[in-house]
Parts: sequence; structure tokens; C-alpha cells
Amino acid sequence: MIETRILNPSLLALLARVRHTNRIVIADAMFPSWPGLTEVDLSLVAGVPTVTQVLAAIAATWKPGAAWMAREFHDHNDEATRREFESALGAAPGVLMYEPHSELKARVPGSTGLVRTGEMRIYTNVVLESR
Repeated sequence: MIETRILNPSLLALLARVRHTNRIVIADAMFPSWPGLTEVDLSLVAGVPTVTQVLAAIAATWKPGAAWMAREFHDHNDEATRREFESALGAAPGVLMYEPHSELKARVPGSTGLVRTGEMRIYTNVVLESR
């Protein structure tokens, strides 16, 4: 039996498929579905689980080589929220990058899968690229 903190078999299967330079999207509850993209929906109720809770669970066994968030995240979220995300990503220098939301969404079609959360804070979507 695999020993991991993650219990959801669909999320484990998605993570197992991610190879070198593949991407996954950790999305808030409002992020649109994407045709042809494997989607693991973890949302339970508004706010559960949060993107940072999912990031923390994934980070225990999987480290991104790069991560992108929308530049608009800074305009719509307070300093505490920004620190929360940087901490959850283990934001080593150069790992977390910001770009316009439209450019972030352009990365989605090439991703291996999308994990939907119950996150309700705006512009909290993260695209992670494996090392």
C-alpha cells in the first residue's frame, strides 16, 4: 500500500501521471471546466478545501519546479493571503511567477489535469510544473 497523506485515489492517480515538465492546475471553485482535461473535483462546500490546503497536501511528496499565479492575485487579496500562498508553495526564489490571468489560463490546455477546490478567494488558481 502506498503511504501518503493524500487519501483521494483520483488525486493520487493524477499526480502519478505527472512527468518531467508536465503541469497540473490547482483551481478555485469558480475556475471553468476544461474540455479534454482530467479533472479531480475535491470541492465539498464553499471554502473547503482551500487551494493552500491542497497545495500543502501535495507538497508533502511532490515539489514543483515552477509555479504561476495571476498577477491580479496581488490586487484582489491582502498581504496575509499572499504570504499564505507563498508559504504553501515553499516559494523558493524563481519558483513562483506572476503573469496576467489571461496568460495563466493559456497554460491550462497543455496541463495533465486540473484539481478543483472549494476555494472562494479570487485569482487563487495555481499552475504547477514538475521538475
